[in-house]
Amino acid sequence: MQQQLTPTGTRLVNDIASRYNLSHDAVIHMLMAVNNGGGNMAQFNCPELGGSGQWMRGGMTMVGDIFNHGLKMTVNSLCLELANALANNQIFPVIPAGTPGGHQWWPSDCGIPFSSGAQNNIRYAVFPGKLAVELNGQVTVYDTLNHHIGGISQQQGGDTSLTFTSQFGSVSVNQLPILSGPGLPAPAVHTNFAKPAVSTPPFNQGATPPAAAMPLDRQNLSSSDDIIQLIEKLAKLRDAGAISEQDFTDKKTELLARL
Repeated sequence: MQQQLTPTGTRLVNDIASRYNLSHDAVIHMLMAVNNGGGNMAQFNCPELGGSGQWMRGGMTMVGDIFNHGLKMTVNSLCLELANALANNQIFPVIPAGTPGGHQWWPSDCGIPFSSGAQNNIRYAVFPGKLAVELNGQVTVYDTLNHHIGGISQQQGGDTSLTFTSQFGSVSVNQLPILSGPGLPAPAVHTNFAKPAVSTPPFNQGATPPAAAMPLDRQNLSSSDDIIQLIEKLAKLRDAGAISEQDFTDKKTELLARL
């Protein structure tokens, strides 16, 4: 969906695209990333700027090509200019508070957040006693109870689980009571346990024992060639550590006596 801009916003985007030699869509993408980060940070994935990256005002700028310092400077300069433009101009049309997709996407009765941000496809805003989270245009408001939220992070990977830190440590957002909205999907259960190896049943439970463990009188030794081949197999088992040197010598002596 094409992001609507005010006439001022359109002129600004066209000017920046021309000066930075970027496409209109690339500048819009970065503008939205900076806007979602409250003008202080941005998470983006822009092919014209090296793919995935992060920007933080006064902090480290990371781009896909980590050794391309010129690209880092370009991204930092671009994001700073966009952040300043957002702070001093009406870039987007005014949207009523609480409208999904708008800059002030949380319900109006939440008030003014003291912290807000975005990670991947999720936006969040922290209020006294409340936490608002937007996912795919749907907003959920949680009761933060007696937690004093100090930071929010998203689980790495493809799921939508959020955790926050408070004076009680790290807590999942899904553990908070929902005041309004559908809530976030339950985090996926990941099983990283390897399947147990299939054990070989002991010889006394119906398994066919290897030649080295089988009594010689049960083996089909019809010729001297068979005996020599069996000795060669026993040697391989010995070299592999499957049987001891003594076992090999005893079996070899017994087999050679039958030639």
